[in-house]
Amino acid sequence: MPLIPVVPENHSHVLAEFDCLDPLLSALRLDSGRLKCTCLAVSRKWLALGTSAGGLHLIQKEGWKQRLILTHKEGSIAEVACCPHDEDFIAVATSQGLVVVWELQLERRGRPERVSVSWEHRGQAISALCWDTSTLRVFVGDTGGKVSFLRAGSSKMGKVGSAFVIFPVQTVTTVDSRVVQLGYQDGRLLISSLSRCYLCDTEREKFWRVGNKERDGEYGACFFPQNRGLLVGQPPLLYSARPGSRIWEASFNGEVLSTHQFKQPLACPPLPLIPYRDEPQYYNPVQKSPQSIAFPKLLYFGDQNLLTWTHSAVYIFTPQNGQVLLWTEVKDLVDIAVYRNELFCLHGSGRLSHLSLLSAERCVERLLRRESWPLAAMVCCMFQHTITTSRARKAIPIDRLEHLRSQLSSNTHLELTGQLEEVISKLEPLDSASSSRRSSISSHESFNVLDCGIYRVISRRGSQSDEETSSLINQSMSEEERLKEFSFVQEDDQVDHGKRLLVIRSNVDNSFFSLSVSSFVKKTTERINTLQMNSELWQRPEFKDSGHSEMSASIQDPLVLLDPVCLGEALQEWLAVLQRILGPVEHRSTAAGDSNVDKEETYPVRVVSPKPVPSDLLADLTQLATLYTEMRCFKNQENEVLGCTTFLRSYFFLLDQERVRRMCLLCHQDQPEVQSSFIEAMLDLTQSSKVVEVIRRGDLLRSLRSLRELQPWSAPPLLAHLHRLYQKHREAAVRSFTQFYPTITPADVMTMAQQGHFLAYLDNLVQSRTEEHRLSFLQSLLEPESLRQDWLELALTHDAPQRCDTLSPDGQPRWHSHCFSWGYGRLLSLLIRLPADLSSKQKMAETCRSHGYWTGYIYLCCELQCRKEAFTTICQLDDISLLDEADGVVPQTLEEWRLLIQLSQRCSSEVDSEQVTGVNGSSRSNSLADCDGKISPEKLTLMLARTAGPDRAMAVLEECGVQLVLSPHSKLVCELLRVTEKRQRAMIQTMLERCDRFLWSQHA
Repeated sequence: MPLIPVVPENHSHVLAEFDCLDPLLSALRLDSGRLKCTCLAVSRKWLALGTSAGGLHLIQKEGWKQRLILTHKEGSIAEVACCPHDEDFIAVATSQGLVVVWELQLERRGRPERVSVSWEHRGQAISALCWDTSTLRVFVGDTGGKVSFLRAGSSKMGKVGSAFVIFPVQTVTTVDSRVVQLGYQDGRLLISSLSRCYLCDTEREKFWRVGNKERDGEYGACFFPQNRGLLVGQPPLLYSARPGSRIWEASFNGEVLSTHQFKQPLACPPLPLIPYRDEPQYYNPVQKSPQSIAFPKLLYFGDQNLLTWTHSAVYIFTPQNGQVLLWTEVKDLVDIAVYRNELFCLHGSGRLSHLSLLSAERCVERLLRRESWPLAAMVCCMFQHTITTSRARKAIPIDRLEHLRSQLSSNTHLELTGQLEEVISKLEPLDSASSSRRSSISSHESFNVLDCGIYRVISRRGSQSDEETSSLINQSMSEEERLKEFSFVQEDDQVDHGKRLLVIRSNVDNSFFSLSVSSFVKKTTERINTLQMNSELWQRPEFKDSGHSEMSASIQDPLVLLDPVCLGEALQEWLAVLQRILGPVEHRSTAAGDSNVDKEETYPVRVVSPKPVPSDLLADLTQLATLYTEMRCFKNQENEVLGCTTFLRSYFFLLDQERVRRMCLLCHQDQPEVQSSFIEAMLDLTQSSKVVEVIRRGDLLRSLRSLRELQPWSAPPLLAHLHRLYQKHREAAVRSFTQFYPTITPADVMTMAQQGHFLAYLDNLVQSRTEEHRLSFLQSLLEPESLRQDWLELALTHDAPQRCDTLSPDGQPRWHSHCFSWGYGRLLSLLIRLPADLSSKQKMAETCRSHGYWTGYIYLCCELQCRKEAFTTICQLDDISLLDEADGVVPQTLEEWRLLIQLSQRCSSEVDSEQVTGVNGSSRSNSLADCDGKISPEKLTLMLARTAGPDRAMAVLEECGVQLVLSPHSKLVCELLRVTEKRQRAMIQTMLERCDRFLWSQHA
């Protein structure tokens, strides 16, 4: 076997084929020359295969079993598409131009049903199908450039939905040439033709051209969702292929942002495909010439990747950094369907292949499980730079690679074995904590690693490890439960002598209280006794006079332990002994004129003990030092903040980092000096981490990737790294902190970031949840609930319109000022909808009014039953859409209709007397578009006529004393309403008479 060349370090992924689908095609008889597979589609559950005989085979991916075959007599299958949000629906297009939407009804074990059929494209070859991402709607494009859509009914709606509701087929547009590809995302349709790329807002029926330059040929386009990392909440991008291996990157509005040129990057050699057979393919390091390729289709693929192909190769790009992830030669390609990191390829011969995009270490792990020893060794040698890193030890530990080496034959794989030994010699071990944890597992248990990175442990029953692990778990859980039973809460100064009492949680009854106290005293007594009996420890000269004997005797007394004042005095005495034993803290040299604030900086942060302390003693010192800070024993000092920061800096090496972090958030949120001392200590403690160097280089994405590799996270060290990241990248870094929730909470970010930057973090964090869970999630973050008002005022003062644009000099709403966009409008709409008491709602409403946030003010007025104020504000804003939209305020009684008509008449008379300037500086009287949305008595009368009838509406108008002459259009609407009302009454009367006759006939 020749020497295996090593791939460059910028390649970390590979395409691998682990399944052979030839037996499946043979079972379906699609491997014959007469019957072939013509198209394919894939979803989470299904692999759909269209055939030249008009059949559609639905294959269950789990086990590759055929579940259904749908037949069509209208020609061979040309296109097929699976519904992305409901796998019970699938769309099929035939060669004669028929489009069928099938409802499979597998869950109800019914027969598949054609729920929608379209002959709109009869006589044309259909070239593209695309599903709406939220509704049962299919977009169809053909070779003539026509694009239409059809809606699908559903038997889930009952007989009414499936049999009596027929949705008409509608034409969206007709473009200048053949439709190459369709895409749909968030209400917008992307159409790629032979000459241009178009963007269509299907709701508003607006169209845009993407870019100005034309093209000639098959070039694809697709949407690119931005829903990960820093990009959560951002609108999708779209990518459009161009000649010469170029791809346009455009915004969601169709504006071209940049052009990615892949001609030169594609000069790199192709990576080999890892086959399912043990037939190695070698990497050829010879450089290729630059490739000028027309990308016929673009697909969003895997984790923020872009996939395309030609008849001879597959290309995968990472467009965010403009790099080629990989390209691999695959022969005779016709079509590709993707789902997550899976590719299903249709070849010209009718053959199918199933490929997976994997990192090199995951590929090796899969090959080891399949016992494909030569292939696994070959991949290890090709991707040495990836396999040797410490991160790869999670998937392929060192012992598994050594086992791989032992499986290679010394006769047939001599050179491969030698190369693998070189790779093993370069392996970086896993981090110490993870390494010890892995070694403890591997020494007593066998395990394997799943694709997602989870270790599946197969325990050996009855082993010593099980007993030790069980005892350790029980011991740690009992300690946690005992410590969680208590919480030290500072009482008001009204208590005599400023006593701090030990307060038991209100939901714990008296019996549990006595049990908790006894267990706590017992635990503390056992710990002190252990210290006293350790004669070897106390015979050491440096700890002989440490004062722990007296401290132990004091804490053993329950009267001292449960009295915070006595316990504080005992801890003060212990602190004096601790200072004498560990030595004084050296002061930094400062100028003579330094202020008291500067004196705080004269104490350096000690993250390492100045003298060696035994580990068993160190654990008890940590408990006592942390208890000293949590009880705030420095409160009686002249400067409490200075005392806290001094102790924190002097004895940080003794403190429990997580408990100190929580203490800073709960007790010292208004004292930034304490928080800054804690952060400074953690920065010093984490200075040697490898992540620090990555952050200093300034690459935000690479820094975040390094932090994700540190999982599982501990909050204090992670907080220090995020502090460095924020100092380097500011707001861009804060927006990415959402991925570290709940380890890092909004309270942590609030102490670190500026108010405007924190608001961006909070908005991203809330928007990262699904829409139905955002309100409850935001409510869970309000601890305490006073944060609701603080965050509301914060969102109303950042990225908001000027008050002079929304409020008149006398504090009234300006005309149409609710149309201004608020930067954090989504967060504001959630904040005002949070449950709150009456006083909080009133305060929020007044805040919204004082800042001119009128949509929020109107909503809160309705919540507070102040509907008159809401109608007054709507009339001053003069927008009829605030009354008739889905979220509008609709009058509920005739009294409210009268009030609204009177208010509209009063406001319209005031407008006629003065010039009112609109939102964009245009006058009311000069804007025809604005006139259509104005509130007028005539429009209100028509709305009332639709609700209560035209006669009742005219009567209310007369009661209000409004002299109104209806326009011809309004008179026609009223007449039509009268006719409709009469017909409805007649129909109801007829139905009642028929029901009456039917009931009498049944009774007879």
